[in-house]
Amino acid sequence: MDYVFSNAAVARSFTTYLGTAIGVSAESQWRITITSLPKGFNQIDFIAVIVIVILTVIICYSTRESSVLNMILTALHILFIMFVIIMGFLRGDSKNFTEPSNPTQPGGFFPFGASGVFNGAALVYLSYIGYDAVSTLAEEVKNPVTDIPIGVTGSVILVTVLYCLMATSMSMLLPYDLINPEAPFSGAFVGKSNRWNWVSNVIGVGASFGILTSLLVAMLGQARYLCVIGRSNIVPVWFAKVHPKTSTPVNASAFLGIFTAAIALFTELDVLLNLVSIGTLFVFFMVANAVIYRRYVSVETPSPWPTLSFLICFSCTSVMFTLLWWLVPPGKPKGFVLGACLIVVCGLVVVFNYAVPQARKPEFWGVPLMPWIPCVSIFLNIFLLGNLDGPSYKRFGFFSALAVVVYLVYSVHASFDAEEEAIGNLESGIKESIELEDLTPKLQK
Repeated sequence: MDYVFSNAAVARSFTTYLGTAIGVSAESQWRITITSLPKGFNQIDFIAVIVIVILTVIICYSTRESSVLNMILTALHILFIMFVIIMGFLRGDSKNFTEPSNPTQPGGFFPFGASGVFNGAALVYLSYIGYDAVSTLAEEVKNPVTDIPIGVTGSVILVTVLYCLMATSMSMLLPYDLINPEAPFSGAFVGKSNRWNWVSNVIGVGASFGILTSLLVAMLGQARYLCVIGRSNIVPVWFAKVHPKTSTPVNASAFLGIFTAAIALFTELDVLLNLVSIGTLFVFFMVANAVIYRRYVSVETPSPWPTLSFLICFSCTSVMFTLLWWLVPPGKPKGFVLGACLIVVCGLVVVFNYAVPQARKPEFWGVPLMPWIPCVSIFLNIFLLGNLDGPSYKRFGFFSALAVVVYLVYSVHASFDAEEEAIGNLESGIKESIELEDLTPKLQK
C-alpha cells in the first residue's frame, strides 16, 4: 500500500515539475477539475497516469534495461542536485533563514516552534521508503549478505547529506512563506528577472529526471514485494509468476502499475503524502519491535514474555509522552511530566538490557547498540505519528482494516493449504525414494 500511494504522489509531483520546466502551469492547464468530486480527489491528472504506464512497461520488459535507465537518470539527477546546491549558495541570502517576506508571519529560525519541526519530520518520512527498496533486489545482486547492507547504509548517509544541503540552499533562496510547496526549487527563480528564468527551466528538467529515478526504483521494489508475497500464497500465486523470457514478475508489475495509475489519476498530493507518512511510520514502528523480538527471542528461549512485556511497556510510555506533549499546556508542570516520562523510558531500556540476554548473534550483519537504536526508532515513530491529522488516521484505518479482512478471509487459509500441500509432496517424495531403494537389490538379483 505504501509503495502504491508514494508512487502515485511522486507521479503527480512529476506533472508539476514538468510544467515548470517548459513554462506551463500544471494546476490550471494540465489538470482537470471536477467539481462534483470531493476536495482532495477532484483534480484529474492524466500526465501522472501516462508516466506510470510507461515505466510499468519498461519494468515488465527487463530488469537489465530498467537498471540502465535508472543509472542514466541517477547521473542526471546528481548533476541537478549539485546545480541546485551551487545556485542556492551563490544566489541565496542567509537572512532568509530568519526573516519572512511578510512581517505579519512568524519569524525566527524556528517560526512554528518545535511542533513545526516535528510536523515536517513526519512528512519527510516519505523519502525513507526508497531505502528498503534496495533490500527487495537481494535476488539480483552477486553477494547480498554484504552488498545490501552497504547499499542501504551508504544510501542513507549520502542522501541525508544531500538533503541537508538542498534544504539549506532552498532556505537561502527564498523566505519560507514564498516557497511553492508544489515545485519549491524551480519556483524559487520564477519572476526574479528574465535572465534567471532559464534556471527555473533547468531545475524543472532536473527535478523531473530525479522524480523518474525514484519512481522507477520504487516500482521495481513494489513488484518484487508482491512477487515474494505471492510465493507464500498470502496473495494469489498468480502474482508470483515470472515471465520466462524477461525473467520479471510481469503480473505483479502490471497489476501494481494499474493500481498506482488509478490512485494518481484523482488523488491530490497532500492527501497522498499524509497517508504515506502514517503508513511508513507505522511500518517502521513494527519493524523496530520485530528487530528486538528476533534478537532476544528464539526457539531455545524459555519464555518470550519478558521481551513482549518490555515492548508493550516501552510503547505505552512513548504514547503517553506523545499525548502529554500535545495535550498539556506549556509550563513547568509539563516539563516535569515529560522529563519523568523520558526517565521511565530510559530506565526500561537499561533494565531490559541487563535483565534479558540476547538469544542470537547475527553472523554477518546486525543492528549495533541493541536494544538502544531500535528503542529510539520506536519512540520517534510513535512521537511523529502524533503529528499527523485526523483524516489521515481514518484513511489509514480503512486500508488497514481492508488488509486485515483480506488476510483473514483468504491469506491465512491459502498459505496454510500451500504449506500442507508442500509437506504432503515432501512426504510422498521421501516414500517413493525409500521404495526405489528397496526395489534396487531385487532388480540386481
